[in-house]
Amino acid sequence: MNTIDKNKKQAVIAGAGPAGLTGAYELLKHTDIHPVVFEESGDIGGISKTVRYQGNRMDIGGHRFFSKSQRVTKWWNEIMPLQGAPSLDDRLLGTTGKEFAPKGPDPEKTDRVMLVRTRVSRIFFRRKFFAYPISLSGETIRNMGVANTLKAGFGYVWSAVFKKKETNLKNFFISRFGVELYETFFKDYTEKVWGVNPDSISADWGAQRVKGLSLFKALWTMVKKPFVRNTDGKKVETSLIEQFIYPKKGPGQLWETLADEVVARGGVIVKNARVKQVLTENGRVTGVVAEEKDGEKTYKGEYYLSSMPIKDLVAAFDSGVPQEVSDIASALPYRDFITVGLLVDKLLIQNKTKMKSLANIVPDCWIYVQERDVRIGRLQIFNNWSPYMVEDPEHTVWIGLEYFCNEGDAMWEMSDEAFIDFAKKELEHIGIISASDVRDAVRVRVKKAYPAYFGTYAEFDKVRAYLDTFDNLYCIGRNGQHKYNNMDHSMLTAMEAVRAIIGDGSKDAVWNVNAEKEYHEKKES
Repeated sequence: MNTIDKNKKQAVIAGAGPAGLTGAYELLKHTDIHPVVFEESGDIGGISKTVRYQGNRMDIGGHRFFSKSQRVTKWWNEIMPLQGAPSLDDRLLGTTGKEFAPKGPDPEKTDRVMLVRTRVSRIFFRRKFFAYPISLSGETIRNMGVANTLKAGFGYVWSAVFKKKETNLKNFFISRFGVELYETFFKDYTEKVWGVNPDSISADWGAQRVKGLSLFKALWTMVKKPFVRNTDGKKVETSLIEQFIYPKKGPGQLWETLADEVVARGGVIVKNARVKQVLTENGRVTGVVAEEKDGEKTYKGEYYLSSMPIKDLVAAFDSGVPQEVSDIASALPYRDFITVGLLVDKLLIQNKTKMKSLANIVPDCWIYVQERDVRIGRLQIFNNWSPYMVEDPEHTVWIGLEYFCNEGDAMWEMSDEAFIDFAKKELEHIGIISASDVRDAVRVRVKKAYPAYFGTYAEFDKVRAYLDTFDNLYCIGRNGQHKYNNMDHSMLTAMEAVRAIIGDGSKDAVWNVNAEKEYHEKKES
C-alpha cells in the first residue's frame, strides 16, 4: 500500500465506491493533489461491488453500464475496453447483431473487457410476463384481457386530458400511465421498494428516474422499432435501451480495476476504516478521525470529498451543527436491501421468446416481480448479465432474489438459514423454481442502499445549505447527496467536484447532476 505523500496537497475521500474512486482517479489525472480514500468495509465498489461465492459472482442490485454522458462512456472504455470478439454465450449460440470494437480484446482470452449485452427486462404478474416498461402491446392485451385493457386505455386518455399536478409519486405515475395501470403495475411494487404509499413519496424520484417515459413513449418506441434502427442509444429513453455494456466479471470488477489504477498512480486506499469524526474550524473542514483496525488516526487535508450517507456525515461533525439541520439529517430515511443468491439446476418458467440463451432459460437480465402474495421485489438472472459470472453457465442457473426492507425489521433480523428458506419457498410459490432444484444459496445484506424521498427529505435543502458553507467539502455520489443516482450520475458528481477544485466548476454543478429534470432521459448536449 502506498504511503501518504506529505509534500503534496491532500484530498481526503470517504468511500471507495463509484463516486469516491472516480474522484481519486480524476485528481490523480488532472492535478498534483494526493488522494487518500477511506472505505468502511473491506470491499471495493460500494453497492456496485461484486460478491463472490463458491465460484459464482453476484451483482448487488443489477448495474447496467449505460450513460447519456459521452464523458462517462469514454471514461469506462479507458478503464475497461469494449470487447472486439464474441463472448462465450455468443459463440455457443451463434448469436449475431452486436457491434464489437475494432481491435478490442477477446473476452475468451482476457478479463479486462466490457461486454456488449442485450437488455431484456420484464414484469412478472399473475404468473405471466408483461413488457417493461408497461405498454398496451399484444402481449399485455392477451395477459390482461380485453376488458381490463380497454379500461387501462381509457384511463390513460383521461389522465392525458385531465392532468394531475405532480405533487407526489402517485400523481406522477398516473399522469403518465393512467389510474388503472398505476393501480395494477406501479402502486404495489413501489410500496415493496419503499415501504410506504406512493402518495407519501416526493415526485422528485420520478423526475430523476423516468422523466421522459410515458405510455405514449413506450408505445411509439414499440411501433417504430421494426422500421427504424437506432444507432445512437443516447437518443433513447434510458428505460427503453436495447443494449448496454457490462464488465466481464460484474460491476465490482471495474471498480477493483480502478482501485488498482489509483494505487498505481500514487493514491492511497485504506479499507476497514470508518470516518468517525469530521473536524471543522472557521467554515472549513480541517481533518477527519478514522477508526481503523489498529485504532483511531487523524488525517489532515486541503480538500474533502464525502460519499458517506448524509445522515452519518452530519452526525460526525465535531461541533456547531444547527439543531434544525441535525434533526433533519438524523431523520433522513433510507431503504435497506437483501439479496439471496440461489444456484439452481433449472428454472420452471419457460423461454417463450425468440431470443436464444444458454440452456434456453428466459433471456431476462432482471425481472420485476409484481405478485402481491410474495415479498420478493426483483429477480436477477446472472447467466444473462454475463456468462462469466457463473461457474457452469451451461448446466446451472445463478439467480439473485432481491428484497427491500429496513435495517432492524423482521426481514433484516432473520437468520441467514431462515431467510434463505423463506426466499426459496416464495420463488417456488409463484412457479419460478422448485426448491428441490436448489444446489446452494447465500444471503447478502446491504445497509442504506436507497436514499428515500419522504419524511424529512422535504427539508433536505436546509442540510445542503449548511454543508455548502464549508468551502472545501464536496458531497458526491448516491448517499453523499441523498439522491437516487445511477453509477454514471455518481461518477459525474465526482468529476464535477474535481472541476470545482481546479477552479473550472462550482458546487452547484456538483449538486445539479441528475437534479435537472431533463438530464436522465435526454441526450447530453
